[in-house]
Amino acid sequence: MIENSFAITATFAAYLIMMLAIGYYAYQRTSNSSDYFLGGRSLGPWPAALSAGASDMSGWLLLGLPGYAYAAGIEALWLGGGLLIGTWANWYISAKRLRTYSITTESLTIPEFLARRFDDKSKLIQSISAFFILLFFLFYTSSGLVAGGKLFETVFGLDYSYAVVIGAICVVSYTLFGGFLAVSWTDLVQGLLMSAALLIVPIAAMQGGFGQLTADLANINPELLTLWNDSKGEPLTAVAIISLVAWGLGYFGQPHILARFKATRTNKDLTVARRIAVVWSGISMAGALLVGLVGLIYVTNSPAAELADGEKIFMILVNAIFHPVIAGILLAAILAAIMSTADSQLLVSSSALAEDFYKQVFKPNATSEEVVKVGRIGVILISILALVLAASPDSSVLGLVSYAWAGFGAAFGPAIVLSLYWSRMNRNGALAGIVVGGITIVVWKQLSGGWFDVYEIVPGIIFSTIAIVVGSLASGKPEQVVSEQHKKYQKLLVELE
Repeated sequence: MIENSFAITATFAAYLIMMLAIGYYAYQRTSNSSDYFLGGRSLGPWPAALSAGASDMSGWLLLGLPGYAYAAGIEALWLGGGLLIGTWANWYISAKRLRTYSITTESLTIPEFLARRFDDKSKLIQSISAFFILLFFLFYTSSGLVAGGKLFETVFGLDYSYAVVIGAICVVSYTLFGGFLAVSWTDLVQGLLMSAALLIVPIAAMQGGFGQLTADLANINPELLTLWNDSKGEPLTAVAIISLVAWGLGYFGQPHILARFKATRTNKDLTVARRIAVVWSGISMAGALLVGLVGLIYVTNSPAAELADGEKIFMILVNAIFHPVIAGILLAAILAAIMSTADSQLLVSSSALAEDFYKQVFKPNATSEEVVKVGRIGVILISILALVLAASPDSSVLGLVSYAWAGFGAAFGPAIVLSLYWSRMNRNGALAGIVVGGITIVVWKQLSGGWFDVYEIVPGIIFSTIAIVVGSLASGKPEQVVSEQHKKYQKLLVELE
């Protein structure tokens, strides 16, 4: 347990007050559902890039990824490399086209975009998409609450159950009022704090630079320094390597990241934002991997150090190295990581509930103010359900994230990308891809042995893509209105370039 000092408590309190102040300021600028769910499409490149990155990385960047590197060594580079390539590819392939098409279709949410893209009057696409968003975000949000629970449990010595509740209150309090602008502006601050912490901590903890780091790891276990063997010295299988690299495929279907593309001010800003996002992600993930490796050396060489949960290694290093005032600031980076993702997830979930269920299915004539109110109620309800999932202190941040990440990647990734590029795609193909992708994740997760051990996002994306192509080709060409809309989108894409 980290010593509960007045300095650390005061630092946390100051940080929370600052985030709440930003949330309140954003609340003053939130007047309708477009403001609440997309910030009025007003994001510049820096908040767009760092908000996307911070909401993507979440608590797993400071807990899950260092914990994995702590246990697996250099093998973790497969995971980090796959994610970095996926970050770049998502911005390059999807960002400008999705922003342009969302303007063409006048859509705020991903389910609404897909429904209008294919002129789905049955509302099936929007309803089923919203269902999968609510399902998988429950697991994703609960991972953030687990991370928050571990933070408050370790820092303040609280019982895990109380710690999770306190973390949830911190996140909900400003998401509830500020909406998208509060989320994006706080993410900008939190993203900078996260990357700074991930650079400062391992550099301060290293003794003798990188040469000494590799020598120390070799003394502990030389297998930690190879990309091709696991920590036990056994060769990594094709299934293992594919599963790690395939994490990068998940980016194309993450609603909370895709929302930043739609909310950016101009298409030209997205080019700058892409460069910022890739550099930030590379630096942050490199720092996270170093935290795990340096932490392993510290725990091994310190007789008094005990660590039952590798996901707490960042907190252990911070407490061991820094003065309580600095430690409080660095530990606030974990809270920043948790809040930056959980708030985005809650916002997307509430928009699915309000825009895609309530307004579209139950009350089409609902006013903008009424939709925002339902969205805020949704934030509270979803938080309560996520708290139930996060109740076990044995929950793994990385485990919960991996399931939700795969779910979104398979259910929405192929449908989004193909809808932006393939004019022949139609409503039936889109619906088939979303359903097949989502169900594949749920079913594959229950299977094991041989190729069934591959990360479920791989078969999910493959089967979803096949379903889209087969479903579209087997059910005739898109309706005239859909084809005309696609031509309008292509023309606008050229104009906005």
